[in-house]
Amino acid sequence: MNTELLNSLSLNLEGDLLTDKLSTTLYATDASVYRKIPIAVAFPKNTDDIKQLINFASENNIGLIPRTAGTSLAGQCVGDGIVVDVSKHFTKILNVDVEKGQVTVQPGVIRDELNLFLEPYGLFFGPNTSTSNRCMIGGMVGNNSSGTTSIQYGITREKTVSLKTILADGTDANFGNLSETEFHKKREEDTLEGKIYNSIYNELSIKETQEEIISEFPKPSIHRRNTGYAVDELLHNSVFGKEGSFNMCKLLSGSEGTLAFTTEITLSLDPLPPKFAAMIVTHYNSLEDCLSDVVPVMEHQLHLCEMMDKVILDCTKNNRAQLENRFFVEGDPAALLMLEIKAVTKADLNYLIDSLLETIKKSGLSYASPILFGGDIKKAVELRKAGLGLLGNMVGDKKAVACIEDTAVAIEDLKDFIDEFSVIMKGYNQSAVYYAHAGAGELHLRPILNLKKGDDVKLFRDITTDVAKLTKKYNGSFSGEHGDGIVRAEFIPLMIGDKNYQLLRRIKSYFDPKGIFNPGKIVDSYPMDESFRYEIDRVEPEIKTLLDFSESEGILKAAEKCNGSGDCRKTEKASGAMCPSYHVTRNEKDTTRGRANALREMLTNTDETNKFNQKELKEVFDLCLSCKACSSECPSNVDIATLKAEFTYQYQEENGYSFRNKLFAYNTKYNALGSKIPKITNFMFNSSLFGGLLKNISGVAPERSLPNVYKFNFDSYLSNISKPKIKNKGNVVLYIDEFTKYLDVNLGIDAIQVLTKLGYNIELFYAESGRTFISKGFLKEAKEIALKNVVSLKKYVDKDVAIIGLEPSAILTFRDEYKKLVSDKELVNAIANNSFIIEEFLAKEIEKGNILKDQFTKEAKTVKIHSHCHQKSLSNQKVTFDVLNIVENYKVSIISSGCCGMAGSFGYEKEHYKTSMAVGNLKLFPAINNSDSDVIISANGTSCRHQIYDGTKRNALHPITILKEALI
Repeated sequence: MNTELLNSLSLNLEGDLLTDKLSTTLYATDASVYRKIPIAVAFPKNTDDIKQLINFASENNIGLIPRTAGTSLAGQCVGDGIVVDVSKHFTKILNVDVEKGQVTVQPGVIRDELNLFLEPYGLFFGPNTSTSNRCMIGGMVGNNSSGTTSIQYGITREKTVSLKTILADGTDANFGNLSETEFHKKREEDTLEGKIYNSIYNELSIKETQEEIISEFPKPSIHRRNTGYAVDELLHNSVFGKEGSFNMCKLLSGSEGTLAFTTEITLSLDPLPPKFAAMIVTHYNSLEDCLSDVVPVMEHQLHLCEMMDKVILDCTKNNRAQLENRFFVEGDPAALLMLEIKAVTKADLNYLIDSLLETIKKSGLSYASPILFGGDIKKAVELRKAGLGLLGNMVGDKKAVACIEDTAVAIEDLKDFIDEFSVIMKGYNQSAVYYAHAGAGELHLRPILNLKKGDDVKLFRDITTDVAKLTKKYNGSFSGEHGDGIVRAEFIPLMIGDKNYQLLRRIKSYFDPKGIFNPGKIVDSYPMDESFRYEIDRVEPEIKTLLDFSESEGILKAAEKCNGSGDCRKTEKASGAMCPSYHVTRNEKDTTRGRANALREMLTNTDETNKFNQKELKEVFDLCLSCKACSSECPSNVDIATLKAEFTYQYQEENGYSFRNKLFAYNTKYNALGSKIPKITNFMFNSSLFGGLLKNISGVAPERSLPNVYKFNFDSYLSNISKPKIKNKGNVVLYIDEFTKYLDVNLGIDAIQVLTKLGYNIELFYAESGRTFISKGFLKEAKEIALKNVVSLKKYVDKDVAIIGLEPSAILTFRDEYKKLVSDKELVNAIANNSFIIEEFLAKEIEKGNILKDQFTKEAKTVKIHSHCHQKSLSNQKVTFDVLNIVENYKVSIISSGCCGMAGSFGYEKEHYKTSMAVGNLKLFPAINNSDSDVIISANGTSCRHQIYDGTKRNALHPITILKEALI
């Protein structure tokens, strides 16, 4: 593409047009197996920008690929034209009409956030995809999304009232309900819109055409039907001899952006679901038994009927976030059904429960059927929603690939269909993954293939072809809700017949004569077995690393675990901390997905001797706070913090280590020197002259305060402390890390006091954890520290003495990074299993009955907890909550705060300061500022307490300090 033309276009846009290598790389993939490098990525700010893009595409014969969250599974968002991302600027909720039960939004509004907005009105948008916390309404319309609740609340097509669009000639067109008279008036207009209506009428008014559609399209009872354009839906109105209005939105919904560019969407809404809910989870020893129960349970008014098989359930065992959500799983089921019922009253709910249990008992096929209520239902649903991403947890190149995962058949055909499907898979010596919407007759079936190998690519096509034929045999829909995209568009002629396919091609030409809207999708499709993420039968790149990535079979496969599901694109309004920099910037490069995709691409396609030596990687990792939220919240467990540490090390080995990075990495050494003369050091730190000079020299933000250093003899203090005359509770090792020793001396003192008063014998262990070296990519130094520490800690493991730490980022290196730095896996795992943040240790002791409420004050206070990101990722927040609740009259709550934004040195750095404070301002600072002055703010991270002070001028306390003050 002519660079001058693109530059000229860029100047005429109010939004951005990016053509750099990193941007085009980030938008080359979605959640499918495909990869196409676009010529540019556009971020239009208004409809005028979109019209400019349409005119440019038309004049230069290139495609426009519309995109919101990019979570499409069939390759809908992949193309070699200009990707048009409306997720950044088209994000407004424009109007709510409570009387009509309708809402008008721009396409970049997130589904879950729309429902948060609608909740006070008593309304909600029903279709509920597994990606609902980041998927956007534009994408849902483009795909005709359904989700878990479709059996009760329908699909997006049924909810789409009207669409404001821009047509291929740049003119506006509003599509909505039309009476027969209005329809024929539209036909008379001398516009592209008028020609479209006229052409549609001329095509569909032919009796033979209608008969061909009715004969070849999927059974009408299958409401998840997204194969090609929904011309069958256009026949049910007064224009074509039936009742009701004509609405072109029926056609546009599910058209994958191939017919028009949508800028506003009006949706019909439902009243909020009934208040009382229960979920019965039936467990089965075989898939056949599970499927046999679907028809009888669907006789009940279920709000949800979802299935998960053993493959998915086993994947949940390897994900820290989802491990907690599988609490209800009994034994080792081959499959289970999640059956949710809702009612207006408890009495009605109990009746529905009893009735459903009677049906389950009558079938006798399930071996367990626990009943879930309240928050437990949400946990179970989250487990189910994580299904897609969890498949990325499969180690190695074989993955559960999306190609036949969207088949939908009539419910009465489901069991027979699966039986025949299983025979097909057996013929290919294949195991498949079975999960999804059993109650809607749709199962997301996935073969397990290695698309890096030519033989498996052939299987990819052969299996897809055979399953397409099987689906056609049952008059099913080959694309139930995930769309045709690239992977299934080739099979549309088979599914609906060639005559109907030619009709679709003509319809495409009426809307889009030059074929600029998302070419290669639905009609005249790209081949389904080309343009993969990986070169077929390539020689795998050999990439040496200092950290041990053998658990993922190397660093490249660690990056390749990302399947593009986009969980990292959720915003701060969703639960969790991933990904704090994206929450601020809303840039794809600042997501876990963006970073993993960039690393995969750059390591694979480069001539550099040191494959990490690329400026694009430096840019993409720049705003990563190493919070580790991705290591637990990403269903595929993509650990960007660890990947960043390795990249930073490799990049610096090639380009040198900066003065500032050395200053932060060797921070402990300088703190030790400063602690010899703490008064002078602190005077200089706090002086506007000397402190300002130091910040300027070291590249620290002038607005950031510097921490004081201290000198304290912990050994002397411990030997002189008076011990209470109470029962000895045993021995513990208190880890005095580099932060406690020089910066947070009071915490060490408080911990010694608390543990001693509670009856524990303390031995102190002094060592630097290596955290500062790891975060700045000084991995040789970190490895040296880790090797030294595991040798020193071995004696405590041998004696089974708990090692407890105060600073989460320090003690948790023993559980996390040391496993990648130390080759003696048996020893390092033993140390990891015996190392605890102090709240974990105390929570266990409380559970054992070794710590009692009567040892603490009865005074009433309110405490709000902000937990360190590494605790959230590698441990859990509940331990802090449980420990502080030992104080009888303390009212304790956890702030839904995400990351504080400090992240060690990140928040000090001049160029990162604004981002750091912006992260804090998303949730944490407002929560603290809105708290009364007598509320105690608890924060166990040294960086967190520093950030809280700089952002709110409130002094947060470590939980151990709060306990010390509460001890009698």
